[in-house]
Amino acid sequence: MGLAVQPVLSVLRRAAPRAALAVIFCQLVAGAATTWALLLTTSVLGQLLSGGTGAQRLEAALPTLLLLGGVQAVRMGLETATNVARAYLVPRVFRVAEEALFRVSLQVDLASFDDPGFYDRLHRARDRGVMHMEGATTCLVEALRAAFSVFGAVLALLWLHPLLLPLLGVALLPQGWAVLHAARLQYSGMATTISLTRQVHMMAELATQRESAPEIRTNQAQDYVLAEYQRSAVALQDHLVRLGIAEARSTAFGRMLSGLGLVATFVALGMMLQARWLELAVAGTAVIAVRSASAALALFMQMAHGLFEKGLYISDYREFIEQSSQRARPATAGVKAPENPGRIELQGVGFHYPGQEGRLALRDISLTIEAGQSIALVGENGSGKTTLAKLIAGLYPPTSGRITWDGIDLREMSPDSLADRVVMVLQDPIRWPRSARDNVRLGRHQRVDPDARMLLQSAEQSRALEVVENLPQGWDTLLSRQFRGGMDLSGGQWQRLAVARGLYRDAPLVIWDEPTAPLDARAEHAVYESLRQLARNRTVLLITHRLASVRNADRIYFLERGAVVEQGRHEELMTLNGRYAELYRLQTRLHGLEEDAPGR
Repeated sequence: MGLAVQPVLSVLRRAAPRAALAVIFCQLVAGAATTWALLLTTSVLGQLLSGGTGAQRLEAALPTLLLLGGVQAVRMGLETATNVARAYLVPRVFRVAEEALFRVSLQVDLASFDDPGFYDRLHRARDRGVMHMEGATTCLVEALRAAFSVFGAVLALLWLHPLLLPLLGVALLPQGWAVLHAARLQYSGMATTISLTRQVHMMAELATQRESAPEIRTNQAQDYVLAEYQRSAVALQDHLVRLGIAEARSTAFGRMLSGLGLVATFVALGMMLQARWLELAVAGTAVIAVRSASAALALFMQMAHGLFEKGLYISDYREFIEQSSQRARPATAGVKAPENPGRIELQGVGFHYPGQEGRLALRDISLTIEAGQSIALVGENGSGKTTLAKLIAGLYPPTSGRITWDGIDLREMSPDSLADRVVMVLQDPIRWPRSARDNVRLGRHQRVDPDARMLLQSAEQSRALEVVENLPQGWDTLLSRQFRGGMDLSGGQWQRLAVARGLYRDAPLVIWDEPTAPLDARAEHAVYESLRQLARNRTVLLITHRLASVRNADRIYFLERGAVVEQGRHEELMTLNGRYAELYRLQTRLHGLEEDAPGR
């Protein structure tokens, strides 16, 4: 249970400390009111069972009855206040817990997402830990309520007669044992439950997601998806049935023992009355206290059971937050990156992804990029082009060697200032479920552009303006079919918006990673025209498979298996008649182009 309580309390302190204190205060006073109400009940019963006529006994008991009614009204008010505080607490706990998760996941370096262990923990924390944090908060509030009620009854019985306390234990302990034993059964099987549940959810997402629907149908894989779902779902079903049966047996045995304990308690009360150890009013109050304490303990154990169930999930959340906080580097830590880097140098750079120490993605790369140059990285798939570009942009630190901007090592620069100097347009950019305007402005969302001059200029240069003008609400059109009134774009239209977003960002180092792959010939030509305009005052790093697009680059680097095997201008590489020339001629024949190149 502590696995769930500690992180919940930590989030409570940040989310709503006053409301949490209000819950504790209300329940503390409610517990005291429970004790007082039981003692007043003894007094009322004593007066009602005393000598005299019925009217006289009622008249004598009336002041105490009114006081008892007032105490019960206070208890009801405190319960209402607790419910109000809980209604305020639970959504805030969920929001703060989710926000903390997103904050650390956004602050960790990009290499963390290439670590399978980190990625797995992130999704377990997101899909399970945050969700169960909300339920754990409710369980904690209810458990606190029940605990104070039990404590109030214990104090009252202890005040009335010391021997009543052992009787309460005889009545309640078997029930408590049964619930705790059931919780332990659930906890012992929780790892299997989580694993099977995740498998079921994975196949359920494939069966219901829009993105996977076309490929499933074109591959006629519906039967396969359903069969894989059934395999995991049946295994989960059988596992839960076994746990449920074991829990039912434990609960039934505990209830039987608790019933026997309750009978033994009433027999003992009767014997104490016979021996005149107790007055009748005290015995009556003891019966009420035992019944109320039994109900409160049952609620407490039920909530403890819930916390046990959620504990393993929430421990994933807690561990992820702690480990990710250690990975996160402050965005402003380090020196500022040069405003306009004059020279970018790579010296013996090597790199491998996390968990792939024996497999180098880049090997011994040394090159220099001068300000204003247009550099092309070419090569076959898997040659390391995109990885190298990400290292130059500071998204990954090199495993070996160093990368400097104007002599300053990237590792020494603050991540914020470094990112501020880079534009990166990827082949598969984010399709933001926002308006068309936001999809462009997100390139630099804090920019002040009151007359939308930069917005329109970026859209026009990338030919995204043609896309926007044909949308039903223009710039205000919501680009997502997941919401009413929204619409989707084609791959080429999305790419135009991504290019416009890059142009709107306007930074000194521009990295284009296959930015025109989904575009038609006319749109591709327009984008490269805007790229040439953009390159006049900027350093451009172009990654592409289309070698005809890099003929005018100041320098071309041909990568193969993570190493630079050829470099030079287009004419030089064609004269060299190596791998670049071979692929260039192959593409020329494939696309029906004519080229009179040296060395042909």
